[in-house]
Amino acid sequence: MIVGIVGLGLIGGSFAKAYKRHQDCTVLATDINQTILEFAKISGDVDGELNDETIGSLDLLLLTTYPQAASEYLNQKAPMIRSHTIVIDCLGVKREICKIGFTLAEQYGFTYIGGHPMAGTHNSGYKYANEELFDDQPMVIVASPGTSIDVLHHAQELLGPAGFGSYAYTTPEEHDRMIAFTSQLAHVVSNAYIKSPSAEKHKGFSAGSYKDLTRVAWLKADMWSELFLANRDYLSNEIQGLIDRLTEYREAIDDQDQDRLIELLREGCRRKREIDGR
Repeated sequence: MIVGIVGLGLIGGSFAKAYKRHQDCTVLATDINQTILEFAKISGDVDGELNDETIGSLDLLLLTTYPQAASEYLNQKAPMIRSHTIVIDCLGVKREICKIGFTLAEQYGFTYIGGHPMAGTHNSGYKYANEELFDDQPMVIVASPGTSIDVLHHAQELLGPAGFGSYAYTTPEEHDRMIAFTSQLAHVVSNAYIKSPSAEKHKGFSAGSYKDLTRVAWLKADMWSELFLANRDYLSNEIQGLIDRLTEYREAIDDQDQDRLIELLREGCRRKREIDGR
């Protein structure tokens, strides 16, 4: 199998390392930072450069860059992608990139699938890449309406060396709506929470709750700003909903309404049990 990877950050680098666990996988890659590409080659994670001469040899092409860079790459390289190649983007938003990908795939005859590996850390960059990052983790798949079961099965086979534990299938719209809640809102809340003046004096007063809530405040601002703006409608709606719910708690506390506060807290506990099945 020949795999091409566009972008050797945390996700792209982890894919490269995961595929190189298998002797029958050849990994070609490209990155805007030539030093990182050369280091990946020296490290044995990448076999060669992904360029105009080698792109036609790929069985699988993974786009692991920022949204704008992925769109630009697709528009530039689509005429060079062969019909036997399956292209999968690994971006955190799907509506814009899938619209471009589906259109170009139909025009040039290759297969395009949206993908979102549900794995990662608060760290970014190739130096944090890990061959086990995707092991037993979920992979979300977004395919065009006309994609056959056989093609989806083949895509799973090509993704097999990465080690995913399960696959979920959805639409671009549903993906972005859910990700606004499960991922993007959490990053906004964490990033805003740490801005409290009290945070400067937290040492000695904080434990697990503080660590859990602030973990993803440490983010790559340029990347996440692209993701937030590409999903601005769904994310803005989630933020407003949270503001409304927080206002209920604040009002109950300001009014010293313990009965109302107990009701709100019990409701949250009940929702957690219902959703997580505990």
